[in-house]
Amino acid sequence: MKKSLIAAASLIALAGCAENFSARVSRFQALPPATGQSFVIQATDQRLQGGLEFGQYARLVTTELVRQGYQPAADPARADLVVKLAYSVDNGREKIVSSPGFGYGGFGYGGFGRFGGFYGRRFVYGFNDPFLYGGFGGFGGGYTDVRSYTVFNSALELQIERTDNGQRVFEGTARAQSRDDNLTYLVPNLIEAMFTGFPGNSGQTLNITIAPDKKNKG
Repeated sequence: MKKSLIAAASLIALAGCAENFSARVSRFQALPPATGQSFVIQATDQRLQGGLEFGQYARLVTTELVRQGYQPAADPARADLVVKLAYSVDNGREKIVSSPGFGYGGFGYGGFGRFGGFYGRRFVYGFNDPFLYGGFGGFGGGYTDVRSYTVFNSALELQIERTDNGQRVFEGTARAQSRDDNLTYLVPNLIEAMFTGFPGNSGQTLNITIAPDKKNKG
């Protein structure tokens, strides 16, 4: 009982401290050099278009694109590029962490799946953590300290198309796992990861780490 209370207290303390945000980013692109082309941002899920939350994330993407040398279209109907944005987080899965005691026990694990399609603010399905589930067994004592917490899978998709011929010139996906399903925390970090080294080498997948703001450190 005492060990369980200590473990719970440790988890609470850890949750209060800001941690690095890690994302896996894949990008495919055939973007011409940025020369001030105009753009408009649209929600892939039209139900989000015009919403205050979507507008907040669209402004972050706008800032990043301006840094790259593009400009917001004065007239959306005459924009050179259409930028489509989608984001979501799943319902979470329980993750179990065990500290070994006397003896030895084997374990099994599941393989990685893939992300499903976006549906509003939630995934239809996510991907499996290879250490998320498994049968513990063996001989000689087992485990003395078992902790569990919820892991959420989030993702952001960004697509850019030319308006003159409809050609898609950029496709990017940023995925992450976190202990929090708060989109106002997840989406800005996913956007920053997406634009780190933008537009990137086509077909390359990178693990990108975003450091927390100093003011948020525990």
